[in-house]
Amino acid sequence: MANPILRNTFDAETRVYEGEPMTISGAINKIFMLLALAIIGAAYTWWLIATGFMDKASLFCIGGAVVGFILAIIISFSRGKFAPILAPLYALAEGFFLGGISAFFEAAYSGIVLQAVAGTFAALFSMLLLYRAKVIQCTDKFRAVLFTATMSIGIIYLIQIIASLFGRGIPQIFTSSSIGIGFSVVVVLIAAFNFIVDFHFIEKGAEQMLPKEYEWFGAFGLMVTLIWLYLEILRLLAKLSERN
Repeated sequence: MANPILRNTFDAETRVYEGEPMTISGAINKIFMLLALAIIGAAYTWWLIATGFMDKASLFCIGGAVVGFILAIIISFSRGKFAPILAPLYALAEGFFLGGISAFFEAAYSGIVLQAVAGTFAALFSMLLLYRAKVIQCTDKFRAVLFTATMSIGIIYLIQIIASLFGRGIPQIFTSSSIGIGFSVVVVLIAAFNFIVDFHFIEKGAEQMLPKEYEWFGAFGLMVTLIWLYLEILRLLAKLSERN
């Protein structure tokens, strides 16, 4: 889940006075590298499912989710220290997970994956345009509200997971009812707004001359948001399909 991991606190002592500092172009290059690794991982798991290796695909899918979560926690709390090594591993692990999930949704709702991918990147570029045009600015109040909203969603999902272990669940919001679709729309919007925090971190990190490894940390943060948004759009499209 995104993106309290990118706190916008830039201390003077973290600046680079010798050597090469973080740049926006460098962070963009890292983003493309992580995206390529995620696509490779997803394509492999999808291929395993398509060729009938279901047990192996399940192993990669579940293992990718677990490993990706652990790596995300380590990268987040290390504040970029291990990002150059762990961020590529995170992207590959999440790719394995996304490949399995995407194949499952595609089997149930034909064409949904392409729609979700298109929706995800449409949201990414829309938020980038709004940020560059300063229509949406990453103020302290904006970050505080978005942090609260994001963590609230995380708590709701955690409650649902725990309740499901006992055969229970939160009524309505995880169904294809009007309430469930409305909830998914809100979550998609909150996930998309997290891109603003990612863009701000990368831009201000370059301005403040953070160390070069922060390019990987900024790219990692954007990948977290990208993956979260894609999954939420998948859920929303699946709910809409069930209503038709």
